[in-house]
Amino acid sequence: MMIYPTMEVLNGRCVSLDRGNLDTPMIWDVDPVDTARSFAEAGCAWMHLTDFNAVQGDPGNEALVEEIIRSVGIPVQLGGGIRTRERAEHWIEKGAGRLVIGTLAAHDPAAVAELARYHPDQIVLAVDVWQGQVMTEGWRKTGAWTPEAFIDAFEDSPFAGILVTDIESDTSHVEAQLGVISSLAAHAKSPVIASGVVRARDDISRLKYIHNIAGALVGRALFNKTLTLHEALHTAQPEAEPVAAFL
Repeated sequence: MMIYPTMEVLNGRCVSLDRGNLDTPMIWDVDPVDTARSFAEAGCAWMHLTDFNAVQGDPGNEALVEEIIRSVGIPVQLGGGIRTRERAEHWIEKGAGRLVIGTLAAHDPAAVAELARYHPDQIVLAVDVWQGQVMTEGWRKTGAWTPEAFIDAFEDSPFAGILVTDIESDTSHVEAQLGVISSLAAHAKSPVIASGVVRARDDISRLKYIHNIAGALVGRALFNKTLTLHEALHTAQPEAEPVAAFL
């Protein structure tokens, strides 16, 4: 299972949000570029980056995001405010390894399906779930989709993955959250990346045995030091198969 060390940025600083609430961010006193480079130095194959300014339509973090993409040394999976075909093409040209797209997919499924065909394995579908509905606009609006119908609408699209977040149990009720994510992983054809569910090493141990979960975002747990990146990477590795002794 792939571990995606995760950085969320707001006004040039690393933050964590409680259920997407931009008014009360938890601010981490670290340098975003140095932190991103540390992910690569630890041996990660990918990192995930969310730009919360872009979610609000504010380009204030754009130079920072470009610097991280350019200098970190591993591919970056980028999310936040990519709500037009032009913005998606812009970030692909800037070198983003993958783009996470949710709101645009809900509003214009045909455009996102076309993007996925033009850029196979570079588009990730974001499925943000609140009380059985897909949320859009940075978790601020309820869409017209159930998560199952949303996934089914793109069943033939060559997505790199489907990023699933159960907003209702974000930061709490891990068992319920695992239930939603595992159910959607069983429903989807594309590999699923779990978001918001890893607090400690045991969460990774459980996730890696759930069918069709190919990765997990790990962010807040790294910053508040309930989990190290070394522990996360080690735990995500497949268990060695027992080998019979030959006499």
